[in-house]
Amino acid sequence: MSLEKKVAIILAAGQGKRMNSKVQKQYMQLCGKPVLFYSLSAFQESTIDEIILVVGKGEIAYCQSEIVEKYSFNKVVKIVEGGTERYHSVYHGIKAIQNADYVYIHDGARPFISNEILDRVTVGVREYNACVVGMPVKDTIKIVDENGFVIETPSRDLVWQVQTPQVFAFALIKEAYEKLMEESIQGITDDAMVVEAILSYPIKLIEGDYTNFKITTPEDIYMAEQYLKEL
Repeated sequence: MSLEKKVAIILAAGQGKRMNSKVQKQYMQLCGKPVLFYSLSAFQESTIDEIILVVGKGEIAYCQSEIVEKYSFNKVVKIVEGGTERYHSVYHGIKAIQNADYVYIHDGARPFISNEILDRVTVGVREYNACVVGMPVKDTIKIVDENGFVIETPSRDLVWQVQTPQVFAFALIKEAYEKLMEESIQGITDDAMVVEAILSYPIKLIEGDYTNFKITTPEDIYMAEQYLKEL
């Protein structure tokens, strides 16, 4: 197999409004280190070649000194500012990539991404070009109308909760995002939707882990600390 270049885009530009804190969730302390430290560590210690870190407005210098340099994340080759929406931030990250074979897009607020998951999704993207990490839902899901009445109960066997990383052939995700920026498409919530909506390209779901959860609320910080203490 020829040498392949794998680049990760780590998103750390979110405001974390549901956290009810003046400190953004990616910088909150988790057992003495910022949440973002754990996500970056996982990719630093993996087979990923380079990391593009996408941060909030005015946070480049802080992240450079207090996270990248402090913890010696030498795979972080660029830090760029994000945009108003998640997909803007991803696009800024894509534009910062010089060349790559595969791009791994990951939420900085998911601290427990593992090498096992990264290995599985790497195998997957080589075959399918577009892969998303996820897990089958544990609860019954209801589809409701605008008034809150149930209109459908999909089979749990067919419903997955989507996680990150979402991994794509670089040319594929670059083309999809460039076209997205030229068009007006509403309701984009993840990268797979961009590839689905713009290019009609099939997405392969790869099994992740229920521990690969996103820090969103204060309860998540507590659960994350308990998980780290048990490791």
